Amino acid sequence: MDSCSGGDIDNHDVNKTKSNVDGEFAMEDFKESLLNCEEQINSAGNESDEEYSDAKDVCSDEELDMDEESIADSHKDLSDDQLEKLKDEAVALKNKGNDCFKNADYKEAVNLYTQALNTCPLKYQNDRSILYANRAAARISLDKKEEAVLDCNKAIELNPNYLKALIRRAQLHKKMDNLERALEDYQKIVELDRNNAEARAACATLPAEINEKNEKLKQEMFGKLKELGNICLKPFGLSTENFKVVQDPNSGGYSINFQNNT
Repeated sequence: MDSCSGGDIDNHDVNKTKSNVDGEFAMEDFKESLLNCEEQINSAGNESDEEYSDAKDVCSDEELDMDEESIADSHKDLSDDQLEKLKDEAVALKNKGNDCFKNADYKEAVNLYTQALNTCPLKYQNDRSILYANRAAARISLDKKEEAVLDCNKAIELNPNYLKALIRRAQLHKKMDNLERALEDYQKIVELDRNNAEARAACATLPAEINEKNEKLKQEMFGKLKELGNICLKPFGLSTENFKVVQDPNSGGYSINFQNNT
């Protein structure tokens, strides 16, 4: 059996302290300043220890991914029956992750999906694709958009026609203002499911949003170029007002003409 039981889950969506010493101190003042410095150093050290402890806690809250090369190496001498057993273990971990997800324990769900990915042999591509998509959903609920996109990428790499993973990635790209990429995903979704209302609506509205975004970026770019141009032209008694930018309606290109405003 090459696919996980249970299927996919539903979509939810020491700071250094500086002492600038000016002039000369009396001996008592000098001693006092040394004591103050010592207290600051000790305090900074304690803060650093606390930050290090916090960092360790963060790392321990989420299982680390094993790279595929390491997984392949650890499984290379196993029989088919042993690989099948590992896949079953991954299924059990995935199902526990699904339960955690349903109970809104998204951190633990991510941990369990990661453990399952570290366990599941690479040959079971569909199972691993589902695990990546499930972990993406949990990471979306934790507002970890970048990590969720990476998980969707892996899910789609393993299964290019994985509709749920494509929908999740499209939604993420749109939320992250990557409108061109969102449109590409929605177009793919329509190819796979012409009745998907969300994708059809996005394909109708996103082109105009993309044009508006690009035009805004273009105006911001021209504003910065104008500011820079005025700085460069000032020594010559000129400004960008001496140059007229005209757009060719046919090609969309621009020409710049000098005009004397004096």
